[in-house]
Order: sequence, then C-alpha cells, then structure tokens
Amino acid sequence: MRVVIAGAGSVGRSIATELIAHGHQILLIDRDPRQIQMEAVPQAEWLLADACEVASLEEAGLDSCDVAIAATGDDKVNLVHSLLAKTEFGVPRTVARVNHPSNEWLFDDEWGVDVAVSTPRLMCALVEEAVAVGDLVRLLSFKGGRSNLVEMTLPENSPRVGVAVGELALPSDVVLVAIIRDGVALAPVPDAAIEGGDELLFLADPAFENELAQYLAPHISDPAIDADAPFEPAPPPAAKPSAPLPHEDEVS
Repeated sequence: MRVVIAGAGSVGRSIATELIAHGHQILLIDRDPRQIQMEAVPQAEWLLADACEVASLEEAGLDSCDVAIAATGDDKVNLVHSLLAKTEFGVPRTVARVNHPSNEWLFDDEWGVDVAVSTPRLMCALVEEAVAVGDLVRLLSFKGGRSNLVEMTLPENSPRVGVAVGELALPSDVVLVAIIRDGVALAPVPDAAIEGGDELLFLADPAFENELAQYLAPHISDPAIDADAPFEPAPPPAAKPSAPLPHEDEVS
C-alpha cells in the first residue's frame, strides 16, 4: 500500500516508521527544509514541497496513493491537504490529525476527512477505558462522527451477562465487533455468551449510544423506579384515635 504523509515532523516520522515496518511504501512531504531528515527514516521517499499546493501533490503522485495522512501541527494545513487529496486526486482513504479539540467539528467528509484522530480525545478515552467499568467510552470517530468506536467493560451484575451474542437486542445502528476477554480478542459469534468483565467493542451511531449504555447497565432493583417490579398497593392509613368526650363538669 502506498501512503503519503503530509508533515515530516516527529509525528509524521513515527507514523512512517511504523507503516514501513508493516511493509507499506511511504512518501513524506514537508515544506520546511529542517524537517527533511532522510537519515531518520531512510526507507521512505522524501519531498520538499507544500502539501497544500496542487502542483506539489501532482509531483508527489498523490493520484496513485492508497492513503493520505495529514499529520502536520497546523489544523488548517491538515484540512486543506485532506480536501485536495479527496476531491482533486480521488485518494480512497484520508486520515487527518486534529491538534486542537475545538476544531474537531470541522474534520468531516465535507473537508475530505475519512478518519479524524484527536490526540487529546484519544488519551482521555484510553484513561477512561482503563478505569471505567459499566461506562460507555468513545474511542474513535469515523466519518465526521456519524459512526463511533465505543467500548464498555460489562459489569458483573449486568442483566446481559450470560446472554448469547445472537440473542442480544442491540439498538439500531449498533454492531458488536469484538469481545476482549483476559486480554484476548474474540470474534462475536452468535453462540458465544458474553461474561462479566468482558470488554465489548461496538460500532455505534452516536444517536444510539445512550440507549446502548442503558441496555448493558446493571439492573435496577428499587421498586420505586423499577418498571418491571410487581405492583404492591400501599397499606391503608392507620385510624386516628377519637378525641375523648368532655366531662360534665367541663360543660358550661
């Protein structure tokens, strides 16, 4: 797979090193001569150019790449590069780095972004995922937030413990994609039962995340708020003792 990475800083070089180790062909682009450090990633191709100029991207052969990654430290550059890659060169897959969380809403398909990676959000999600049990944690957003990768560690007292995957009545637009048990990823085959402590990974429409969390949450046994509890009528109020009649001497 041929991958073009806009931004040859520490982030871009790290991504390039990992992808090369997996057998991919990498081209790094940067307009800053100081970032062209060929000795850092000698297996990659390098290009000193502006990743937001069409002529530079033509020189890079962007129309022949499979993935374009915008990994600069400037959100404006990442958006423009993604838009050009998608609209002008028809790149099948674009991935963009979000540097400032306040700009995250811009990184959608209107700007040519298939996957937006927000480092602050990802770090928060990983912290929450490590400590939260029974809470739905959003790990990653796809296609401008219309589909999310979410995770929940199933509580031991969830009513879904022991239920087969094929019998789960999941909300609409929610798909169970993996079960992680004792550190091992398991395929969610229909006959497999989920257990307390399982990490469940879902692809979910954001509109159904709350419904999913409630479906997996522990059962509420308080009859005052449990709709499934049998109705028990309240006991009748105790009769009040009647007041004593006045004594004859007290009647005037």
